[in-house]
Amino acid sequence: MKTFTTLTVAAAMTLGAGMAQAADELTLQLKWVTQGQFAGYYVAKDKGFYDEEDLDVTIKPGGPDIAPVQVLLGGGADVMVDWLPSALAARENGAPIVNIAQPFKSSGLMLTCLKEHGIETPADFPGHTLGTWFFGNELPLYSWMSKLGYATDGSEGGVTIQKINFNVDPLLQKQVECATTMTYNEYWQVIDAGLAPEDLVVFKYQDEGIATLEDGLYTTEENLADPAMVEKLVRFVRASMKGWKYAEENPDEAAEIVLENDETGAQTEKHQKRMVGEIAKLTAGSDGTLDPADFQRTVEVLLSAGADPVITKDPGEAAWTHAITDEALK
Repeated sequence: MKTFTTLTVAAAMTLGAGMAQAADELTLQLKWVTQGQFAGYYVAKDKGFYDEEDLDVTIKPGGPDIAPVQVLLGGGADVMVDWLPSALAARENGAPIVNIAQPFKSSGLMLTCLKEHGIETPADFPGHTLGTWFFGNELPLYSWMSKLGYATDGSEGGVTIQKINFNVDPLLQKQVECATTMTYNEYWQVIDAGLAPEDLVVFKYQDEGIATLEDGLYTTEENLADPAMVEKLVRFVRASMKGWKYAEENPDEAAEIVLENDETGAQTEKHQKRMVGEIAKLTAGSDGTLDPADFQRTVEVLLSAGADPVITKDPGEAAWTHAITDEALK
């Protein structure tokens, strides 16, 4: 009788465990590979912030052959990380995607020049070659040159804008006098190559008034029309921002968490700790809410670039929503 009772209780406990409601699944597609740029999400997962919101979050790294918007539209993710220029370009081309949160308040994009070329202020740009990434990353630079009144085709009194790959080799090899860098990545590649900060002159896009919004969270209009998904997204954004704030306050620990999640083994402790420290400056001051003024500045930069535009018209408020962050912050 005792054995029967014990088995019955055990069976009931097993049945109860099986009947317990599983956490809601949600998949996040990153813009790039596992690195400190995405520390907040890895921290939220590692520290149990998603668990506290009853979420089972899968984080998918990106890469050179992964287009986050295609993953999102194809149903491979519920949310993606993207920069606003590329998200707006996708939206104008028919992708019904919407910004639901903006963890990055400031831009990390800048132009790094070798001081030996005699460039100290923007007035020194004419006659020089400026290297930049394309795929939309070139638009702030074109907008800046347009504001300064400089032609970008190498003609007299203007500059030459040259497409470069996502590295600093052209700068180091003197193929360009200035090159696009991120405060948290390529700039440090220049330093690690043996140059000192005093050998360089940097122009931060944020300071020049040409900054466009970078890492934001996006989902589809279809998801936003589903009350159950909206409720999940609210919990996801709340936990993610908790992760970002923890990463700001504990950058070294956050970097270690990133390294633990890097399945490629390609990242180094020194680089990741430095990256998370720089990223903290970009997320500082953000509670996840998109600032409409920052959004509008991005749109104006894209529309005034003077090159082949990424967007041809102002997308308006349909491209973003405060519905998720308003609920997440309650």
